[in-house]
Amino acid sequence: MKLIILLISAGLWSLHCSGQTDSTGADTTDSLAKKSTLTLGATYCNNADYYGQKAEENIPYVAASATYRFRSGIYFSGLAYRLLKDTINTVSAENLRAGFEFTISKRLSADISYSHTFYPSYSPLLQASNPDNVSATLTYENFLSSKLTADYAFGKSNDFFATAGTGKQINLGHLTEKDIITITPTVAVTAGTQHFYQTYLIEKKLQDSLLGIILPPLTGQQNSEVSQTVTTTQFSILSYNFNCPLAYSRAGYMIEINYQLSLLSNKAESGPGQLNSFFSASFYYQF
Repeated sequence: MKLIILLISAGLWSLHCSGQTDSTGADTTDSLAKKSTLTLGATYCNNADYYGQKAEENIPYVAASATYRFRSGIYFSGLAYRLLKDTINTVSAENLRAGFEFTISKRLSADISYSHTFYPSYSPLLQASNPDNVSATLTYENFLSSKLTADYAFGKSNDFFATAGTGKQINLGHLTEKDIITITPTVAVTAGTQHFYQTYLIEKKLQDSLLGIILPPLTGQQNSEVSQTVTTTQFSILSYNFNCPLAYSRAGYMIEINYQLSLLSNKAESGPGQLNSFFSASFYYQF
């Protein structure tokens, strides 16, 4: 199964570490009209990101990805994570995605996809309670590249997310006639529900108890549970995100480093008002 995932070809960050960009990190829009493409990638990130939020503990990881895109716009992707603090599993999570990208007009395009992630028991990732995700994205290309994405994540809990963002790719020049250096600053706002966080806390407490970690006594538990129920069911702003990927592209490959700064809103349960930062380094090769 692991070999199939890597060869079939995923969120990022997603997720992404990340900035909710294409799972391979490579822009293959122009290639769609010409030929089918296979893109392989490898990424290091200093912490796992879920819409600008992070778990209570830092979770650095490495990941391998593969995406195959047909000329028709249909694509299949796979992503395998290895959490660097994971001493039990060789592969800490595996993601499979299928989607369809199509053009609506000269400047407007859309992407719809479904993905499923395989998590081991007691995964430390925030999103582990929602292994399934249905996503739809509208992209408008003009002076700026603007995106609106809606996600429905479900599994042990059910959550809706909406992300609106805009950015611009800036050409910084080149070292030779066959390469190009670009920077693409983007800003985005994410809103959503937070059922996933309550499930994360419950499973973390269970895992800590199994490990023999003494938990502090809870005070005002009943009022706290009522407050949390109201917060998790509300659809409210979760984070304000700034991404600044710097990329070097040559022939069929690209090297990219990215810095993301995320300010959590006062409605976010995973550290309201907190400022999170994420750093990643990636390599992609397209056939």
